[in-house]
Amino acid sequence: MPPALAARPRDARGYPVLAITPWNDGVPAFALTSMARILICAAERLCSICGTPLDPGSVYRVVADLEAQAIARALRNGVGYGNAAPTTEPGGHRACMLYAAVVCPYLARPNARRSLSGVVEGVELRRGEARGEIDGIGGALAGYADYHFDLNEQVLFRFGELLEYRAHRLGAAQLPELAAEVAAALKAATAGAERDDVPCPGYLGVDENAAEARASMILSQLRS
Repeated sequence: MPPALAARPRDARGYPVLAITPWNDGVPAFALTSMARILICAAERLCSICGTPLDPGSVYRVVADLEAQAIARALRNGVGYGNAAPTTEPGGHRACMLYAAVVCPYLARPNARRSLSGVVEGVELRRGEARGEIDGIGGALAGYADYHFDLNEQVLFRFGELLEYRAHRLGAAQLPELAAEVAAALKAATAGAERDDVPCPGYLGVDENAAEARASMILSQLRS
């Protein structure tokens, strides 16, 4: 587990709770994401998994079967790829997204099914639909040069130049890369390497009122 994620608040089972997961009376709602928390991460350039700052110039996502296949096709054809279509899914650190690909039930397996229905950019997402796979690709880790976001009824992200692509059928295929990433971070810390880690801000902790208040402040600034 990446150290910054290990420092996150835990649920009753001991599982770390993502920065964008809302809390209800001290209990995390893992099946949901908080619009307020996503806005905070977008505006303050924070990882949607651990809530700590993203480094300049790179941001990562775990993409599903259709998008993973589209990227693979572009790479095979020697065509540049940029995420021009808007998505509600925010980005994060490489290590954090590798971890999500390995352990998140919905991201890790192509036969995982949606627990809730919803509509994103006019596309209906139905409860019970499988995540799916295409030609053996169930998803991928995708790294981009940067991102920008728009705010309408939802926070919508677009990601820039593709920097890295690691496809998988099952998220467990990313485990060796995750282990190497975490090991390198721990080795650097043990060696006393100079670090500029900034902890996750308190308003991305367990207090949902604090998250809502921070998001309201950001919203006022964006609209002024």
